[in-house]
Amino acid sequence: MTVAMAPFSIDPSTMGGWLIFLLLGVGFGATLEMAGFSYAPNLAAQFYGRDMRVLKTMFSAIVTAMILTFLSSAVGALDFRMVGVATTYLWPGIVGGLIMGAGFVIGGFCPGTSLAAAATGSRDALVYLAGLIIGIFGFGETVTWFEGFYNSSDLGRFTIPEWLGIPTGVVVLIVVVMASGVFLLVERIEHRLGSRAMRTPRRLALGLAGAAAALVLVTLIAQQPGWEDHWEMVAADEQVLLDNHDVQIHPGELLTLIHADAHIVMLDVQQQTSFDAFHIEGVRYEGSDLETLYSDVADLMAEPPGTIYVTVGEDEQLATDAWRLLKGEHIPNVYVLEGGTSGWVDTFGSVADPDPAKYTLDYEHKITEVAEPTAPPAASGGCG
Repeated sequence: MTVAMAPFSIDPSTMGGWLIFLLLGVGFGATLEMAGFSYAPNLAAQFYGRDMRVLKTMFSAIVTAMILTFLSSAVGALDFRMVGVATTYLWPGIVGGLIMGAGFVIGGFCPGTSLAAAATGSRDALVYLAGLIIGIFGFGETVTWFEGFYNSSDLGRFTIPEWLGIPTGVVVLIVVVMASGVFLLVERIEHRLGSRAMRTPRRLALGLAGAAAALVLVTLIAQQPGWEDHWEMVAADEQVLLDNHDVQIHPGELLTLIHADAHIVMLDVQQQTSFDAFHIEGVRYEGSDLETLYSDVADLMAEPPGTIYVTVGEDEQLATDAWRLLKGEHIPNVYVLEGGTSGWVDTFGSVADPDPAKYTLDYEHKITEVAEPTAPPAASGGCG
């Protein structure tokens, strides 16, 4: 497996890949150490309002990563749909967060910071790591006792823009404003309870806030790419399949797939009136504006590996646009019904589910192999 990391890709199975990951890990650990995260009293002090460096550092990292990620997506340098986003399990996540928070305040470390501290020879961190390992094995041995809850409230790849139903750029702006307010609040709390002056220089704070505001403005103006933009990213490689007529399958091949063991999803993008007049049995109606199909991409990605997708229109024009949409979203094994439902009717008449045994058809088979999906990178939660 090759991991894409702009401006190059790395293969973790090679020595070079391992070296890059090692350097990234060492750099991350060194950053934690320089931020004072290897000293348990610094970390625990945030829960008492005396030292808020953890919250400020993590918020800074989150805001920076968020702005640069969605700015890169807005200008077409990054395909966010291929970025690993951890699946949201709402209630297990809340309970797990409370348990981890309790362990954090009691032990003075979280998993990442305990490793950084252990590297400095901290005996407290080594004891914490021992407890962490025991907990991992204990969880693995007992998870079947509460597996139902552990896998409950699965929201899939669920993001704040989807939750609120507002543009991504607006969410970025809201988070930046909220983070700025939190910074001011916690520094006042730190000044009052920690008996020390606010430590962030005003000029530096204003400069960083101004830079963030400028980047957020660009993100808002550029907006996030739509399916047409995603298609343009892959058009140079994929358009040739359309031009060579490699993905337009004959109605006879589709009928064979329907009655075979293949897992097939037929996506109908006809106008509503045409769909009501005639449609193939078993199709999934997505509408002709393609917006429903675009919103259903995450569901289609969750189909079993080896699924074959066939776009169906009244003719090939709209179905071809649907094919481009799906290919732009990195969905494999997508084909277009040749001639659409008009071609189907010309071949089988107005029969929604004909018996393939009654027909002897001569056509070129286009589906000779089934590709495995290219899933987004795995993602996981946790803290530094």
